[in-house]
Amino acid sequence: MQMIFQNAAVYQNGMLTRQDAVMSDGSFRFYAAGTVAAPMDGAHVFSDCLILPGFCDVHVHLREPGFSYKETVETGTAAAAHGGYTAVCSMPNLNPVPDSLPHLQLQLDRIREGAAIAVYPYGSLTVNEAGETAADLEAMAPYVIAYSDDGRGVQSEEMMRALMLRAKALGKTVVAHCEDNSLLRGGYIHDGEYAKAHGHRGICSESEWGPIARDLKLAEETGCAYHVCHISTKESVALIREAKARGVNVTCETGPHYLTMNDSMLKEDGRFKMNPPLRAEEDRLALIEGLLDGTVDMIATDHAPHSAEEKSKGLEKSAMGVVGLETAFPVLYTELVKPGILPLERLIELLAINPRTRFGIPKKDDEWCVWNMSDATRVDPETFLTMGKASPFTGREVFGICLATTYGGKTVWQIK
Repeated sequence: MQMIFQNAAVYQNGMLTRQDAVMSDGSFRFYAAGTVAAPMDGAHVFSDCLILPGFCDVHVHLREPGFSYKETVETGTAAAAHGGYTAVCSMPNLNPVPDSLPHLQLQLDRIREGAAIAVYPYGSLTVNEAGETAADLEAMAPYVIAYSDDGRGVQSEEMMRALMLRAKALGKTVVAHCEDNSLLRGGYIHDGEYAKAHGHRGICSESEWGPIARDLKLAEETGCAYHVCHISTKESVALIREAKARGVNVTCETGPHYLTMNDSMLKEDGRFKMNPPLRAEEDRLALIEGLLDGTVDMIATDHAPHSAEEKSKGLEKSAMGVVGLETAFPVLYTELVKPGILPLERLIELLAINPRTRFGIPKKDDEWCVWNMSDATRVDPETFLTMGKASPFTGREVFGICLATTYGGKTVWQIK
């Protein structure tokens, strides 16, 4: 189906300009605004859309190999395309964990067979992500985007120092899930007012920012490129801001839910349970300040699908993790751009430009996503292409309907 976009706002070369565009067979042609007036035979015509570079998410769980009942490479990348993404980085908490080249090869095979868009896998930092023995970083280096034990924090300072030195020698980034197990104490939501009022065990903020403080010192000592996953606390923002001012080679990400929700919005439902948890309003505001001043470099969804059964057991017993690829841009645009909190150009940088810059991921000229921003819709998991349906945004009214996504000379998503 050929699509014509009249008077679209197109993001190119760091700025938005008004242009007409024609999309056909997975490719775009751009024209001066107002010059594509007559519909071509069979073409669908849209007005006043956004045409943006394909987004890049550096923190996605595709669940294969090992957990295909939760998600597959095929369904996860289809969901990504539906959300405007043309590149994702797949996390290594799989079975088997990609801690050696033979284990990684199983994931590479599935990516080659089923991916609709570009997928860049992580290798694990340690064997089985157990934190005790270093993984075979050297053998995996040509095939992985970076190294991470996502889902688990590296508890030993000496182990993290050794891993950073090896990663630096290989020219790779250490991507850290920062969590001090000794401070968890059985918690599963933020140690805040909601937990106290409803008798839940809380996770303290220090369990996140404590390991970040440790790792920032190690990154400064070793010179390793260091990236912090899904930060959620005001202390984390302050520590990373200070480290950047000292010249530490550090970047970080946060997620849409941490930017648009706080723990006062929790409900007794597994779709509100993720790790790290939703924090206090002061933490949310600190994260937004970090977006605006450049402390927070990118937004990643931490898309983490689980089965309906795994998410049906309430806050205490449900699995941790929510889906987010198909809601990220509409939620962020609605909650941050429309009210004037965040400029649209900055959101594009956070979703499409900065992740690629940090991780050396190329953006090709045929990678675009097109959005109708005029019509509001309600988040409905039944429309998701991901196998996971647990979203904290279910029922929320948002602006932003993805009309098409192109990648590799193909249209990988197109609205019917």
